[in-house]
Amino acid sequence: MSSGTPPGEVKPQEYEFEQMNLQVGGRIQFITHRTVKPVQHFSTLIGWVKDEYMIVKVPFENGAPIAVNDGDKLTIRVFSGVNVCSFSAIVQRVFGRPLFYAHLSFPEKIQGTSLRTAMRVKVDIPAQLTCDATGSVSVFLVNLSVSGALIESKRPLESGDAVVGLSFTLIAQPGNRQVLVNTQASIRNINVIKPATADKAEVFTYGVQFINLDPTHYTLLQNLTYEALIADRQKIV
Repeated sequence: MSSGTPPGEVKPQEYEFEQMNLQVGGRIQFITHRTVKPVQHFSTLIGWVKDEYMIVKVPFENGAPIAVNDGDKLTIRVFSGVNVCSFSAIVQRVFGRPLFYAHLSFPEKIQGTSLRTAMRVKVDIPAQLTCDATGSVSVFLVNLSVSGALIESKRPLESGDAVVGLSFTLIAQPGNRQVLVNTQASIRNINVIKPATADKAEVFTYGVQFINLDPTHYTLLQNLTYEALIADRQKIV
């Protein structure tokens, strides 16, 4: 789709639990309803016992856990990479210091909307690309999805369909941890951006598709997309 196409949401429909494609350690949106206006937080999924309960981290705000009590009503929203799903939950029990987690009721009715596959997020991430033609080259990632990336380079690299190595760093939550991603990718398309003025050099762009991306890194890219979708849709390509 072109960059001018808005995220293509469709009419909400009901989903089965397995369709949410939940990942232990994945980020979820944790929405409280204790005030007139719902308040959104981000949390982490610890696990679940099917048809009984879910276990999530209590969100932190300004270095302290938010107020969550037994019996509170919540809305939980998750992003599978293709679907955004939400469901109501009741806080069954809160476990405080030092672990700060909570048991929630297992979802009974899950509603979701489908989004276009592998939605891209605008980024500006330095990366190293390794290829047979030029060796290791410093490049920039200008957008990312769970399936691939768009790369900008000041010099020509490999031709189409070549397999290259790609290395870059993502920030993981909680704690703003730096996670190094090393993956192989296949070059799918190549473009040259001509400069607007003669004193600037042309820029080469390469659309690449990831090959056998590590599941942990896949989840990080899911979370990156989800947070952009929720917090800043201007970043969605």
